[in-house]
Amino acid sequence: MKSKMRFSLLTVLIVLIGGCSASKTEDHVSTKSMNNAHEGMGMTNGHMSHTNPLQLAPSTGENELAIPPLLEPDGKNPAHYSIVAQEGTTEFYQGVQTETYGYNGSFLGPVIRIQSGQTVQFTTTNEMSKETTFHWHGLEIPGEGDGGPHEQIEPGQSKKLTFPIRQQAATLWFHPHPEGQTAEQVYKGLAGLIYVEDENSQRLGLPQQYGVNDIPLIFQDRQFDDQQQLNYQQFKNNDGTIGDTLLINGTLNPKLHVRREPVRLRLVNGSNARNFTFMLSTNEEFQQIATDGGFLNSPVPLNKLTLTPGERAEIIIDFSKLSTSIDLSLINEEGVVLLPFTITNERTTPQKMQDVFNQFSTTSEEQQLPVSKRLELFGMGTMVTINGKQFDRTRIDFVQQQGVTEIWEIYNKPDMMGGMTHPFHLHGTQFKIVSINGQAPPLNEQGWKDTVSIEPDETVKLAVKFQDKGIYMFHCHLLEHEDNGMMGQVKVE
Repeated sequence: MKSKMRFSLLTVLIVLIGGCSASKTEDHVSTKSMNNAHEGMGMTNGHMSHTNPLQLAPSTGENELAIPPLLEPDGKNPAHYSIVAQEGTTEFYQGVQTETYGYNGSFLGPVIRIQSGQTVQFTTTNEMSKETTFHWHGLEIPGEGDGGPHEQIEPGQSKKLTFPIRQQAATLWFHPHPEGQTAEQVYKGLAGLIYVEDENSQRLGLPQQYGVNDIPLIFQDRQFDDQQQLNYQQFKNNDGTIGDTLLINGTLNPKLHVRREPVRLRLVNGSNARNFTFMLSTNEEFQQIATDGGFLNSPVPLNKLTLTPGERAEIIIDFSKLSTSIDLSLINEEGVVLLPFTITNERTTPQKMQDVFNQFSTTSEEQQLPVSKRLELFGMGTMVTINGKQFDRTRIDFVQQQGVTEIWEIYNKPDMMGGMTHPFHLHGTQFKIVSINGQAPPLNEQGWKDTVSIEPDETVKLAVKFQDKGIYMFHCHLLEHEDNGMMGQVKVE
């Protein structure tokens, strides 16, 4: 993240007190802030941990990458899927059982593959010892089924949800969203994927052999204690918990076998707070083909790609055309090996990919619409706010009409230390980025999005339309910021 710390701890304390004083008109904000002002003051917390985060240990490549199982429907008309949140143990380190959470298993969850145009039914069951919710991140869904903090499922309880799939092909995900508890539940393993497919995705000539040349990659950084446990409370950071250990699909020290062919990687930043930058160790190009909510109009060649928490992207790496197959890996901007590749000599005859993937555009009408929703993101630690307020489930912050496009303007207000990047997420819809600081977004962000990275002192305009009615959350997707109240509600009527 781009923030810089040049101040002593005394200066940090002054900033925190000043921020709290400025919020005194909101009793629920100032009280919470004052009661927690001592938290996050250590040198491992606050802006410093994001300016110079813990460096990840490189993958040794000693373990085969786990591929999440595909969840098959257990009923038809509508297609029915059963998803169970549960507690368990997982062996990350040989001979050690780590206490974890998972969906339909001990850690992470399956891939739910659904088809645009069909009606689906989810039965969600909570077999954990604490309440949770099931949030369908990126799905266009009625507010009552979105899985926000209002829709808690108590231990031992189930909920059934039926809805039509009306959006285009995309890589989405699901995770918990209980008020004040999201960060820990995700940290301990609650996350799964949703693939939406449609007629267009089937005709594009893309790699589609699941787990072979169409591969999901959930990137998460974690820190294990001296007992190899995911002791969230020990490592919790109110500005986003950062770890030194990389897990991909829950695999420690993974490697991936690929053939000499184009391979589709569906990248998901499932971390609490760490940004992930992806590069090839040869610094050669790959192609980005999709954003959070669907395909780009055509592939965009890139040498590197950064995703903030909650963001997704699909890329194509053509392993038949790279300059070398020796010591080839996906690395980050520091050169740390994230995922080593082992390339087999087996060659295939891939389908020819189409040149045009989508017909996405921001219309001239959308570009000329006036701003009707203004949001200011500000603060750090337990004093993060949107428009000077922290989350209150009894308060509706905005009202919007169903099916009407409005322009939301989000400004990330810097503080005296420079500020932090905030990944802004809006529930229940996919939006268009109209502009970033008055300029068109880069080509690889000219597609459907539900999460957007906003740098300090940056202003982003979004074209937002909801297809369904209900109450939806908007918030920072640094999970500790979300838990600390950097969240609001829009009611769609």
